[in-house]
Amino acid sequence: MRLLDAIDRKPLDRPPIWFMRQAGRYLPEYQALRSEYSFSEAVHNPAVAAEITLQPVRRFGLDAAIVFADIMTPLEALGIPIEFTPGPTLDPLPLEAIVELPDLDPESVSGVAETVAAVREALDPNVAVIGFAGAPFTLLVYLLEGGGSKTFAVARAELRRRPDLAEQALGRLAAAMQTYLGVQIGAGANVVQLFDSWVGLLPVDQFVTLAGPAADRSLASLPAPAIYFAPHGPHLLRYLETVQADVYGVDWRLPLDEAWLQIGVDTPIQGNLDPAVLLTDPETVRAATREVLGRAGDWPGHIFNLGHGILPTTSVENVEAMVAAVKEYR
Repeated sequence: MRLLDAIDRKPLDRPPIWFMRQAGRYLPEYQALRSEYSFSEAVHNPAVAAEITLQPVRRFGLDAAIVFADIMTPLEALGIPIEFTPGPTLDPLPLEAIVELPDLDPESVSGVAETVAAVREALDPNVAVIGFAGAPFTLLVYLLEGGGSKTFAVARAELRRRPDLAEQALGRLAAAMQTYLGVQIGAGANVVQLFDSWVGLLPVDQFVTLAGPAADRSLASLPAPAIYFAPHGPHLLRYLETVQADVYGVDWRLPLDEAWLQIGVDTPIQGNLDPAVLLTDPETVRAATREVLGRAGDWPGHIFNLGHGILPTTSVENVEAMVAAVKEYR
């Protein structure tokens, strides 16, 4: 598999390409299917979720398929009611309640395992299946605040006010995510990614002492390579080794080579085209894609991706231009 070869830092004629949220609203076939199913219904129906996972791979010939699910899926399995309106909303939980969450029963996420297994069976053997989970810190801030936020100030204040209890809560979530990722690997995922979507809000000290160790525990002893993605966090690049991942994803805020030098060029890196580029035109997309590829130079271990999820208003034509530019690159 090209993705696994890149993670092993083998010389390749071109880097592998996949992109975050590649199964989604920008695709007409996704929109057609979603006209029949709500988001929650699609996520919890393995046949539908598998079909959505496969759609972008069929259309673009990508090197990996990331399972269609949501970072909240394992929290629902822990008995937490969640609605999507369209983002996740739930009753806020105090740290004391999070610390008392039960262990994640693998059977409670068997639907995701079925999705992974169906995707693995349907795909070409050379195309990787990527499982994923939300990192403990990112899940914790949603639980504490009851939904999304631009600042998650309430949650950040709790981490300052009660760091010992926050550490325990992060530990409970880390154990659950380790189980959840293990279930996906057991079902056929070749690689997993841990999304720490909001960790960039933290200063370095809290990343190193709280969020990073919890993410590291989530990935401990997994029998497959792991990618750790911490967007909005250029200040954290020098400290990412707190999380012992095989690959680190980076967003678009720093040029790829600058970010890679901070992480260490002997470590595989994933990224980092600005998703907004895909709102322009094919010529601009191809040029920007070649710029990212050129920044990677001759260093082995580059996985081409966006610096964040694809935007819903992206045109299919521009995605085709990006994929072609990667595949034509030598």
